Amino acid sequence: MILYMMSFKCYCRSFTKCLKEATAKKHESKKVFIPPGKWTLSQVVLVGGTNKSPIELVVQGTLEAYSDSRRMPNPDGQWITINYVNHFTLYGGGVLDGKGQEAWKQNDCNKNKNCAKLPINLSLNFINNTIIRDITVKDSKNFQVNCISSHNVTFQHFHVSAPGESINTDGIHIARSTSIKVIDSIIETGDDCISIGDESKDYHIQNVTCGPGHGISIGSLGKGAEEKDVSGITVIDCKFKQTQNGVRVKTWPSAPATLKVSDLHFENLIMENVSNPVIIDQEYCPWNLCDKKDPSKIQISNVSIKNIKGTSNTKEVVILACSKSHPCKDVTVANIDVSYVGSVAANVTNICSNVQPTFVGKQNPPLCTAPAQSA
Repeated sequence: MILYMMSFKCYCRSFTKCLKEATAKKHESKKVFIPPGKWTLSQVVLVGGTNKSPIELVVQGTLEAYSDSRRMPNPDGQWITINYVNHFTLYGGGVLDGKGQEAWKQNDCNKNKNCAKLPINLSLNFINNTIIRDITVKDSKNFQVNCISSHNVTFQHFHVSAPGESINTDGIHIARSTSIKVIDSIIETGDDCISIGDESKDYHIQNVTCGPGHGISIGSLGKGAEEKDVSGITVIDCKFKQTQNGVRVKTWPSAPATLKVSDLHFENLIMENVSNPVIIDQEYCPWNLCDKKDPSKIQISNVSIKNIKGTSNTKEVVILACSKSHPCKDVTVANIDVSYVGSVAANVTNICSNVQPTFVGKQNPPLCTAPAQSA
């Protein structure tokens, strides 16, 4: 691969070498080009350190990972890692192809806690003032992208491409970060389109099309005692197409964490043949591998669910299954118009437990039929 680096005019045959040279130049802006074509990349780590000058990575071609991650220099690491970088921009219309098809066949993490660790396509950690735009991330062996401990990061015109059967391939996983935007993007994957972890504040998700996938999820939360609050999550003007869920909040029962989840806004959402269009699940317990004897200790408050339209293939359109010990507070449900498209006739409804929502406008299906406070 021959790469061209602007600013200090260096031709490189190694992607890793070019990035290292870019971070070494502390007082100049840098631009690294990957030209059109297909290029094999074994693994790369960019660490910005004290370098505060802007770095641009322009990917016009397709970078391809090894199908067998054991061929990477560090098999336990991620494929492309960007750490401690300020003012970073990744763009160019190119593709990051993780070649994950063989890895999905071997993935048994849904039932094996000691499963093999697989690499993430693009791992972003401790980055600030960053834009990722006009890039496709494809067929990762694990999460497509993670964004951890970062601030002021925007994903725009960002495309995730993976089939629905790809296992554990969350489109974008974000946690311990502030001021994150995902806008004008398409996410097609086999797990959560966007998953949000703890210590998250001020995330704005707008005009995102999700599907296939498991929807947009906050959580799961509460399993770890040291987890911190989540606040200010807005999902607006998004479309969900044949996803396992629409928007979801999930917290563990009988778990130690006592964090707060507040200021959640799910508005102007279109559902197309979606299971569970809107769900708060405070008894999240996949594969029944946990103890439900004690309710979740997480307090959810100030939630708005407004202008939800389209079709559901499950009979419960809005599910608010809140904690018995910490009932949800200040929940508004407004203008719901979702029809049932299941193959078997059913009484479509909204379900509420341990919550007293405020209902505004049209409610199709009807208002919650379960008691506002369960015994």
